[in-house]
Amino acid sequence: MIAAADFKITKTKQSKLKDLNLENIPFGKHFTDHMLEVDCIKGVWQTPEIKPYQPLALDPSLSALHYGQSIFEGIKAYNDVDGKHINIFRPYENFKRFNISAERMMMPQVPEEIFIDGMRALIELDRHWIPKQADHSLYIRPFMFNADQMIGVKPGEHFKFLILLSPTGPYYANPMRIAVEETYVRAAKGGLGFAKTAANYAASLYAASEAQKSGYDQVLWTDEIEHKYVQECGTMNVFFIIGNTAITPGLEDGTILAGVTRNSLLVLLKEMGFTVEERALSIDEIIAAHKAGQLREAFGAGTAATISLIKELKYKDYIMKFDVSTWKTAPELKRRLEAIHIGAEPDTHGWLNQI
Repeated sequence: MIAAADFKITKTKQSKLKDLNLENIPFGKHFTDHMLEVDCIKGVWQTPEIKPYQPLALDPSLSALHYGQSIFEGIKAYNDVDGKHINIFRPYENFKRFNISAERMMMPQVPEEIFIDGMRALIELDRHWIPKQADHSLYIRPFMFNADQMIGVKPGEHFKFLILLSPTGPYYANPMRIAVEETYVRAAKGGLGFAKTAANYAASLYAASEAQKSGYDQVLWTDEIEHKYVQECGTMNVFFIIGNTAITPGLEDGTILAGVTRNSLLVLLKEMGFTVEERALSIDEIIAAHKAGQLREAFGAGTAATISLIKELKYKDYIMKFDVSTWKTAPELKRRLEAIHIGAEPDTHGWLNQI
């Protein structure tokens, strides 16, 4: 078994932080001084190394480049209001989901002492990179890919696991305009929808680009057969408040990612007195609720964005516009979640992993 004490740690000679302003920093553009890297060869995990952030030397025949065998996670860490601690939000849920993705993609299970302990050690080393501004955080990106140097579709023997850290500000600063997707499909039953694999995101780019050409920010994905039942909103889970009921698509078909933020919001919504339903939800039901004046709010939820308000939703020629300035539920959910992130309100659910 590998322990954190066994990690090889090489510190950078000079921090890049002195040349960077962390205020209003864009998402995913800058990375901290160090990264974690470890190889798994024929099922045996090698000694993890934390070292200065640097390019990887990759062979042109690298299997992941040809066949897309790659998975990742997204986690966030925050400065606690006490000024002494760092709060990582629900990393064990991401750890579990990472290994669910690994199983689906025929990749090795990453041990807890590498994923969790390695993450903690890396954050501790680069803790001064966490922005102090409101709505800012340290984004944590664990990922793994097939590092075999060969062309051929078969289970791999060499895998590489890394963790990167990136200081970040708000992902979506403004409410979104969303178009319901009727042609392209994000995920189908029996596919990869529940896995956080690179292939899902690559497949989403074209549809999102087409929507943006029409003035929309993202698409609301629908099912592969009828293009009727909603799935995810861009790269986020989606919620609709209809009357006093909060509805989000269910996970039973394996087409939707079991979001950590999604799960957290389900808990908070119940605490706020809402009836919560995880079930199939058709665009027809959404439109009917809108026409009846019962569609109160619609928003996306995910680690990168936390909560993103939907100010416009278009289906065919029917356009639903919302005055998000009057909304109460999504803003309150965001407030509660962010207060828990930084320790401003009690963590009654044990969601924080503190350093």
